[in-house]
Amino acid sequence: MPMESDETWLTETLYDDIRMSIKVDRVLFDSRTEHQHLVVAESERFGRMFTLDGVTQLTMADEFVYHEMLAHVPILAHGAARDVGIVGGGDGGLVEEVLKHATVERVTIAELDAGVIEFARTYLPDLSRGAFDDPPVEIVLGDGADFVASTDRRFDVIVVDSTDPIGPGAALFTPEFYANCKRVLQPGGVLVTQNGVPFFQPDELESTMRIFGGLFADATCYLGVVPTYVGGFMAFGWGTDDVALRTVPVATLRERFGAADLDTRYYTPELHQASFALPRFIGDIVDQAVPAR
Repeated sequence: MPMESDETWLTETLYDDIRMSIKVDRVLFDSRTEHQHLVVAESERFGRMFTLDGVTQLTMADEFVYHEMLAHVPILAHGAARDVGIVGGGDGGLVEEVLKHATVERVTIAELDAGVIEFARTYLPDLSRGAFDDPPVEIVLGDGADFVASTDRRFDVIVVDSTDPIGPGAALFTPEFYANCKRVLQPGGVLVTQNGVPFFQPDELESTMRIFGGLFADATCYLGVVPTYVGGFMAFGWGTDDVALRTVPVATLRERFGAADLDTRYYTPELHQASFALPRFIGDIVDQAVPAR
């Protein structure tokens, strides 16, 4: 956190050749757990924000984009998801969105670091809004890759809310991990992943799509724009053997959206369908990785 005169700036260090700094009014939490370095700060523009190992994970000003798209696209496309698995997601923003669906009967969170959950309860309470303590939620502490490799549970939707593929997050981008995710999907289930910003991280998307292409009948990505994730479009990997899920008609999505009585700030049924329309440079990444798409 370099200082400029009397100002404090939080600087992201994800890329070697790019820096984005956000002026913060105060740092509320700065500590290392057994696994990771966590920082929570207050910013006038972005509100409370959370960084992990120097990389911005979320800000309260725009987290709704990321979490709404991770949760509502697969659940509403599926239409009957009762059992949802989350790998990562220790900040609580994703599970809070998932629990807005009354059809969901059980949510299992596989989170590596208990310290992330405890600090989120304390410093980001408006993100999870008590979701960790909701009766349908079970928290499994430990490596998410080990969880999907060993569990006998089966899920309608699995969402991988991971960090970037560095440090502990690297294990959540491997062929073995994705194959095990497919193993624990119910027939017709869908796997959704965080796949970075393709403009700056094309290799991350290409690698996941290549693996997905060998696992699923339908392998692609959809997009959202999160202002604090530098580089434009954010990619969400999509893998399923039910090829109809990606093309659910807007009228059906509207019906499901209305029945769920969701109050969203980014997601709409129309945007849901449009998010699968890829700009050419992103479509080229997917096409090269999944030629038969």
